Amino acid sequence: MAAGREGTIHVAWNGSSEAGLQGPVNPDSGKPGSPMLYSRLNRAAKEFEPERNVILRSFGLDGGGSVAADAAGNVYVVWHGINTDLKSVAGAEGEARRQVWVARSEDDGRTFQTESPAWHQPTGACGCCGLKAFAGRNGSVRVLYRSATKSVHRDVYMITSTDYGRSFHGGLLHKWEINACPMSSMDFAENRDVLIGAWETGAEVYWTKIVSDRPQEMTVVPAPGGGKARKHPRVAVNDAGELLFVWTEGTAWQRGGSVAWQLYDRSGQPAAEHGVVPGVPAWSFAAPAAAPDGTFSIFY
Repeated sequence: MAAGREGTIHVAWNGSSEAGLQGPVNPDSGKPGSPMLYSRLNRAAKEFEPERNVILRSFGLDGGGSVAADAAGNVYVVWHGINTDLKSVAGAEGEARRQVWVARSEDDGRTFQTESPAWHQPTGACGCCGLKAFAGRNGSVRVLYRSATKSVHRDVYMITSTDYGRSFHGGLLHKWEINACPMSSMDFAENRDVLIGAWETGAEVYWTKIVSDRPQEMTVVPAPGGGKARKHPRVAVNDAGELLFVWTEGTAWQRGGSVAWQLYDRSGQPAAEHGVVPGVPAWSFAAPAAAPDGTFSIFY
């Protein structure tokens, strides 16, 4: 979900080919692929428009897609998948064929251009891992995603566009070597001049203040203390620049766990406020929010 121009709410989600709308035919199986669905709140702010599929050139939708929007009416639906032109990834196999794709709208989501690969570096993309997109000021768009090079390099990359999603550049943010899909997710949060990114590596969760387009220049901050099976980091920033970092502990396939949190001051130092409580159900996570008065809430 993302808020765009004049507060318009945009939503995007992974659909099912059995529910009506379908993606392109999967050349591997000969069957219709799953759609990447989009909708927006109508002008009367009373209901959402009928969902639309924005996948035209890729298949193999998996993990979690994302939507981002800015105050100028630009909307970006982002996911990872495989090009229907298999010749474009000749020599690659499995998840190494996957790329990050972007469908762009310049009219508040009324129409979308045909999707295109965001970045042509052969990093692959971790199949069942979610990615996250964020649209900022002056045409900037950022995406956090997990690679799948040679099946074992499940590194986090950050790519950035400065021309409204037409082209991207970027690089490696955090390494992780594991021959498995960790089913991880990412997050962004912004307030005033503060932009934060968050992700998981090696059963630990991390955040960084995004200060440039060069990931190698950023300071990576792990969650404090010791926790077990930390996943699904989420962040919120208030007007004072304070950061609430939230994640789950102990969650796994068909298993719930606990929600944990740590507050940081504007300088990035841990504050006294932190905690862990049980109650996160299977297939779920927690989400923080910052209120106008500077206070935070956690929903789960």
